[in-house]
Amino acid sequence: MRQQRTVLDASAEVFRAHGMTVIFGNPGSNELPFLAGLGDDFDFVLGLHEQAVLGMAEGYARATGRPVLVNLHAASGTGNAMGALTNARYANIPLVVLAGQQVRRTVGQETMLASAEAGMLTYPLTKFAHEPLAAADVPRTLSQAIFEATAQPRGPVYVSVPLDDWMEPALDDDALLLARTVDTAGGAAPEALAELLAALNGAENPAIVLGPQVDAAGVADRSVFDALIDLVERTDGTVYIAPSPPRGPFPSKHPNFAGVLVPGIESVRRGLTGHDLVLVIGAPIFRYHRWEPGAYLEPGTAVWQVTADASEAARAPFGRAVVGDVGRVVTALAEGAVDRGRRRPARLLEAASTSPDGMTGTEIIEVLNEQRTDRVIYVNETTTLDLDYLERVDIDGPGQYHFPASGGLGFGLPAAVGYAIAKPEATVVATVGDGSANYGITALYTAAQRGTRTVFVIVNNGGYGALAGFAQRMGVPDVPGLKLGGIDFVAIAQGYGVPGVRTSTREEFARAYAEALAAEGPVLIDARVV
Repeated sequence: MRQQRTVLDASAEVFRAHGMTVIFGNPGSNELPFLAGLGDDFDFVLGLHEQAVLGMAEGYARATGRPVLVNLHAASGTGNAMGALTNARYANIPLVVLAGQQVRRTVGQETMLASAEAGMLTYPLTKFAHEPLAAADVPRTLSQAIFEATAQPRGPVYVSVPLDDWMEPALDDDALLLARTVDTAGGAAPEALAELLAALNGAENPAIVLGPQVDAAGVADRSVFDALIDLVERTDGTVYIAPSPPRGPFPSKHPNFAGVLVPGIESVRRGLTGHDLVLVIGAPIFRYHRWEPGAYLEPGTAVWQVTADASEAARAPFGRAVVGDVGRVVTALAEGAVDRGRRRPARLLEAASTSPDGMTGTEIIEVLNEQRTDRVIYVNETTTLDLDYLERVDIDGPGQYHFPASGGLGFGLPAAVGYAIAKPEATVVATVGDGSANYGITALYTAAQRGTRTVFVIVNNGGYGALAGFAQRMGVPDVPGLKLGGIDFVAIAQGYGVPGVRTSTREEFARAYAEALAAEGPVLIDARVV
């Protein structure tokens, strides 16, 4: 007699069909039936806190470009992960977050560990959120969730499943889910593309502002990155990175690169002054941060936007938008752009600032670049150095630089671990502020257990340096709670099983960093800066 296939059996087959056999999670009681019933081909990556779990999954997804399965505990575990979910949402990361729910018949009673309105819990940070109305609909819902996560614009999704659903009988027709595909037409309308090309070719001094969708497209297809460079050189465009960049979408040492736009209205306007046409590719217009009242643009500046996100296009306060697959549009623009025959000389940078009182943060960045290898991937969560980072570190290919897309602290350490698990041949270097490090510190445990090739550099200025800078600009310098002290990151790292060392000069840091790059497993450097 043939054994009845269960909802869990059918769901596991859906995950296998999409290559989603790595699970990042922190288990709770509601999730035990699901986890216990999976096959040996599933790899469960344990994180000690849900925020670190989601951050590791984001790093893994950034590395692979594929959807990643996350398992969280009901409403309480999901709540712990919500800070990290903001980063995944604004970085367009395809995460399928699967949370356990109480026994189905008790949910309405709001029993312990029940999530009474599970479908609303993660709104508006997920593209799709649902709890199936019947156990038999769980596999189809999970299939839908995967396609929702990977359709443009990509983003996290959330599914809540009652714990007793997994052992219910599956439908025979669930087998049809394994052969499903969803293809979307990604090119821009020919007439819109032709008008954009005419505007670009007719501009006297074009600016090209790039965002994270460009880097993601380059990870999926390296030829997109090459086409982008061709487009820039043919048009002689000046390249800026859009404000608050979560990725590095252009070679930072290219002669046409002019740096990152400062995330304020007045700062962006000044930065784009003199350009008669601004072409924004793969980024919002614009993700401002600091409040600087003023006009958005100089009069007469034309703005075009190319984005895969229709909502991103709709909410922009100015400019003309073309919605389509960013990689395809970049390739088409490169093919149609008129070559102006001008090439620029190499860029020259001033040396990093120094201080007689000790090592500066920019000196750390210089050391990173001096010892750069093709194997290194950079994860940055030092908000005091974010503008300098892409100026001074040689980023020459897609997927080499990563930053939290929405400023949710606790990104750096977990994302580095997740990336290293996905790409064991790489060395992932995470520079993290001492304030930020405390939010994701439990990721060190997973790094030690997995033996990841990660170098954790704690840029330690003894406080929340970015907030102190904001306080000065806002005219409120006497804010309490901005100074930290007495945290021994080396001892903490060693307690989790990661060797650590403390440095306070550039020379000490350079030696420690060279040794860390040569290590086979994770290493933490507590780099004291002034």
